[in-house]
Amino acid sequence: MNVTVTRVFPFLLVVLGIYLWIGYSITELTDGGGEVNTAIDISPEGGEAIYWGKGRCFTCHSVGGQGSAVRGPNHGQFGEKFPMPMGARAAERAKERAEKEGNDFNAVDYIVESMASPGAYVVKGYKNEMAVVYAPPISLSLKEIKAVTSYLMSLGGDLDMEAIDTSPSEITQAFYSKISAAAEAGGGDPGAGAEVFEDNCAECHMLAEEGGEIGPALDGISAKGLKFISESILQPTKALAKGFETWVLIDKEGRQSIGLKSRDEAAEVDITKANGDVVTVAKTDIKEMKIDDTKSVMPDDLSEGLTVKDYQDILSFLMLQKPKTE
Repeated sequence: MNVTVTRVFPFLLVVLGIYLWIGYSITELTDGGGEVNTAIDISPEGGEAIYWGKGRCFTCHSVGGQGSAVRGPNHGQFGEKFPMPMGARAAERAKERAEKEGNDFNAVDYIVESMASPGAYVVKGYKNEMAVVYAPPISLSLKEIKAVTSYLMSLGGDLDMEAIDTSPSEITQAFYSKISAAAEAGGGDPGAGAEVFEDNCAECHMLAEEGGEIGPALDGISAKGLKFISESILQPTKALAKGFETWVLIDKEGRQSIGLKSRDEAAEVDITKANGDVVTVAKTDIKEMKIDDTKSVMPDDLSEGLTVKDYQDILSFLMLQKPKTE
């Protein structure tokens, strides 16, 4: 019995060792052995972890000799094409942006812009195809984007954590607001949302003194909150703005006009329909006129015509419409 145990025990140890080695190897191959860091610091180290991890920047970019992707510019110092690493390069690019835009762009502004609005400056020789990193499927948070910014600035640049985190310039803060609005709206792209607004909303709603007047102006709409904006799109009759109620007017001949009461004077009334047509009716010809709180001038099928992405994009765009500060 003892002889059998003595022979079998070493064999079991060998089998166990092989099993553990196979498991370790599979973990390494699938990159499953890394430590899961759910609390990324706003630091170059935190940004580096995101760059080579969740942010998947490495699928298009390399850093010097680290990585092999060439779809996007190398972020390190690499050959004649990239004589300066990203931090130093950002300072030079910021000068170009300042010249073109007439603003005081700094290096941090340039790097943040490259993530918040990637099409604003496209490096010569490359396509405008960078993913919107704060939208799905990447969905970086504002904190994570700040961390990546600090990592890129640490590559040969003047790392100023205050300019990145606590005291950003007006330009960078505007980009941060855009990213925050997108995150609050479930990861939509405000830039794409502006196009959705133009195609679906501008005919009836005014924004920045442009658009129609059938619906209420949407300047500062973010103050009403995401829930209100969402319900206004999906359930337009739930909270009709004062002055934009739907009126049903029936004249003495039985003709019915439904829409916004856009003019009410001593002798006549104007009803503006959803399509923009205006019906003028003399008050002496009105048989009945009342508010119908079950109807909205806003199209009932608007939400059906929007994709999920359109919906997220328009929400993020509207959440950017902040009230003006005196």
